[in-house]
Amino acid sequence: MEILTTPRLRLRQLEPADFDNLCTILQDPMAMYAYEHAFSQEEVEQWLARQLWRYREEGFGLWAVEDRETGTFLGQCGLTMQEGPSGRVPEVGYLFRRKVWGRGYAAEGARACLDHGFDRLGLEEIYAFIRDNNLPSQRVARRCGMTPRGVLVKHYWGMDMPHIIFSLRAAERVRPAPGD
Repeated sequence: MEILTTPRLRLRQLEPADFDNLCTILQDPMAMYAYEHAFSQEEVEQWLARQLWRYREEGFGLWAVEDRETGTFLGQCGLTMQEGPSGRVPEVGYLFRRKVWGRGYAAEGARACLDHGFDRLGLEEIYAFIRDNNLPSQRVARRCGMTPRGVLVKHYWGMDMPHIIFSLRAAERVRPAPGD
């Protein structure tokens, strides 16, 4: 099911048939450096099942991102509910195949997801919790107008991982003028 389109991208719900596509990201050690490990088959299955659960229970999740012209699977981007310092909050997230890094797809998809969250879901603030060593993802957040608000330490994979808390508030959005 299609969720969003941008000039270059189509975002749709992930399906069980996307398992192999997800493996090209989640099992790539370089693409998963912020997680400190590539996923096993079982972890990819759990990841996909979690997104399908999110669609049913929360109404959104990480969506498949495809090239609008070719239909090629590029990655995933969307909104999820995550645990923050003061409770569960909506977060924009993005993970793309390494071979398409640096082409602006993450920022394009994230902007569309932020707009969807504010305009369609009525969210007041959307977060991004980004590893302190993940400079490319931090640049994407900044390109989307997100501001650093603090630090959060997540315990994952047997280690403490410092994350920078970025967010964008609906009232802070800079919208292009009509015709721009």
